[in-house]
Amino acid sequence: MKKTLWLSLLMLFALNATAWAGKIVTDSIQSKTLGATVKYNVYLPKGFDKSDKHYPVVYLLHGLYGGYTDWREKGQMQTVADELIESGEACEMVIVMPNAGGPDIFEYWNGYFNMPGWAYEDFFFQEFMPEVETKYRAGGDKQHRAVMGLSMGGGGCTAYGQRHPDLFSSVYAMSAWLDSDGGWRREEGVDDKFFLLNEAVKDCSAIRFVEEADDATVEQLRTIKWFFDCGDDDFLFDVNVRIHQLMRDKRIKSELRIRNGQHNWEYWHVALRMALPFASRNFE
Repeated sequence: MKKTLWLSLLMLFALNATAWAGKIVTDSIQSKTLGATVKYNVYLPKGFDKSDKHYPVVYLLHGLYGGYTDWREKGQMQTVADELIESGEACEMVIVMPNAGGPDIFEYWNGYFNMPGWAYEDFFFQEFMPEVETKYRAGGDKQHRAVMGLSMGGGGCTAYGQRHPDLFSSVYAMSAWLDSDGGWRREEGVDDKFFLLNEAVKDCSAIRFVEEADDATVEQLRTIKWFFDCGDDDFLFDVNVRIHQLMRDKRIKSELRIRNGQHNWEYWHVALRMALPFASRNFE
C-alpha cells in the first residue's frame, strides 16, 4: 500500500513538472558570411507551440572550449528557466544559445568578434539575429532583447552591448573575459586560431571602450542595464571589478556582484538564476 501511494505521488509530481516545462529545440542556420552551417539551441516556454504570442528574447552565450549545448548540458538552463518562469521571478521568454566555438581552440574558430577569415559579429547581427527572431516570434527591438554569457561569452555580451547599444535592454556578464594583453605568440606554420581570438579580444577590449568613451557614447551606454558577476577566486576577478569602476567613474550605472566561487559551472549555474530575472525586469 505504501509503495503504491509513493509511486502515485511520484507520477503526480512528474505530471505537474511536465505541465509547466518548456522545451529546448536544436536548429541551424546556413551562413553566407561564414560559409558554414551554425547550430544553435533555443529554449521555448510552455505553450509556445499553441500560441501566436510574441516573446522577449535572451541571447545566452557560451565560453571558450564550449559550444551551443553547454548551457543545456552543463548549466541546466532548462530547469532554471522553467522554475523561474513558473514562480513568476522571470517572464516567459525565448532563450537562444548560439554556437561560437569548439573544443580544440587552435583548430576551431572561437569567439564572438570578426577575425580574419571568420566574421562572426557580422554573421550574428546581419544573419543570425534577424532569422532567429522571425522564426521564433521573439525580440524585434531593444525593449524586448537581452544578452548574457560566461567567460568568453561574458566578454562577447559586454562588447555587443557596448557596440550595439540600440539593440539590447540589458547585459549580464558572468566571469567575463573583457580584455587581453595579446601575450599569446603565434607559432610559425601553425593554424593557430587561438592567436586570432586573443588579438580580437584585445582589439575589441571592453575595458578600453569605456576608458575612451566620449560623452555621446556614455549617453548610449546609460540606456542599457549592466550587471557584472564574478567569483572572488576567479582569475578574471580584477578585470571585472575594473570595468565596474570605470563605469561608475563615468556615471554609467551597473551592478557588481562578487560571490564566493571560481571560474566554473557551479558558479554560473547560480548566476543564471539571477541573470534571467534581471533581464526580465528590464524588458520594456
